[in-house]
Amino acid sequence: MGQLTTHVLDISSGQPAAGIRIEVHELTAASPVLLTSTATGKDGRCAHPLLAGAAFRVGRYTMTFYLAEYFRTRGVALPEPAFIEDAVIRIGIAHAEQHYH
Repeated sequence: MGQLTTHVLDISSGQPAAGIRIEVHELTAASPVLLTSTATGKDGRCAHPLLAGAAFRVGRYTMTFYLAEYFRTRGVALPEPAFIEDAVIRIGIAHAEQHYH
């Protein structure tokens, strides 16, 4: 079976982005369904795939990266509201047997 993974880099510091909260929602006809909520580790990767096994299936999803929260916890002074509060990426899984990264 396939899986969904990610790797986040903090280009402002040139380092992996440790501690970014990520949520994955499945986009259903009724309303988005939260499938997972996790955070990146010290290498900028999650300890486990965002989706794998039975949860990894053909469909449409969003991945939300909480960027302002990440920078604020590191003491970066951001305006209120921040220019980019979070980044939402809409993805489609067409082949459940593949690895999407």
